[in-house]
Amino acid sequence: MKRITSISFFILLMAWLMPFNANAANTMGDVNGDNEVNIADVNTVINIILGGYGNNSAADVNGDHEVNIADVNTIINIILGGTSPTPSDIETFTVNGVTFRMVKVEGGTFTMGATAEQEDEAEDYEKPAHLVTLSSYYIGETEVTQELWLAVVGWNGSWFTPTKGGYTENLQRPVEYLNFSTCYTFIRKLNELTGKSFRLPTEAQWEYAARGGNKSKGYKYSGSNNIDDVAWHWENIPCHTKGEDGYGTQPVATRAPNELGIYDMSGNVWEWVRDKPGQYSSEPQTDPTGNPAGQNHIVRGGAWNSNPSDCRVSRRQGYGYQNQDSRTGFRIVLDSI
Repeated sequence: MKRITSISFFILLMAWLMPFNANAANTMGDVNGDNEVNIADVNTVINIILGGYGNNSAADVNGDHEVNIADVNTIINIILGGTSPTPSDIETFTVNGVTFRMVKVEGGTFTMGATAEQEDEAEDYEKPAHLVTLSSYYIGETEVTQELWLAVVGWNGSWFTPTKGGYTENLQRPVEYLNFSTCYTFIRKLNELTGKSFRLPTEAQWEYAARGGNKSKGYKYSGSNNIDDVAWHWENIPCHTKGEDGYGTQPVATRAPNELGIYDMSGNVWEWVRDKPGQYSSEPQTDPTGNPAGQNHIVRGGAWNSNPSDCRVSRRQGYGYQNQDSRTGFRIVLDSI
């Protein structure tokens, strides 16, 4: 029989005694399927840990392929922290039977670039830190998935598929193996289907959302100072053997979200943004669009094969616009609904 540590038991006891309301908008943590995240879900996970019955798939709340005390702590964090956006902050779209969600990011002013706490790891082109003011916008709750890509474009060129890489089909993996131009093949078709004006985020929009917008708690990674809470990266992916299903990208939204309820902005796949590489200025900026010169573009966030330093919210990397590989995907933004 597995034991619960005294520290975790204390956390559990405090959660039991504190008054709280379930966040019905948060499906992660709803282990017993009653559309609420509350102490009943904690009890269900503990029952499974101790050898009882329950839905082991749903109980793996933090997506590490195990059901243990970490899942209990994750549920308690959800209950006490309210990390999911409220329904009024979400817009839902359905295209050819596939639904995706856009999270509203309220405009504000933030410090972009490597902050003092991160300078020991930061590259020169992450500096100087500078003030940026952004208007409100919507950003994808997750990266674009293979499922959504297939629904819009009609084909799936990702590496982590049965046809290309020999992997079991899992359309909840992020789409990857696409260059900058191919992203806009998808975006043009999506705009035709929806009548909207989706696009890639600017680098500033990406970083502001990754930092948690005006709800930011100043984390090093998107949503936590503990990278394993929020990111899939080389040190915690389930398998390091090519050809096995635990290798490479992981299904989206299987790590915890950040302060805005956005998933995977650290790790899983690098994400294309609109901007081209250029040195930061120390001058304050409003709705910047980056350097206009050159052919390369910026990718952000790190990937499944990255080290933790590459998954920091300030990390930026120039990438050839024609490059494509199994570690690079994207998410979309919308300026207004």
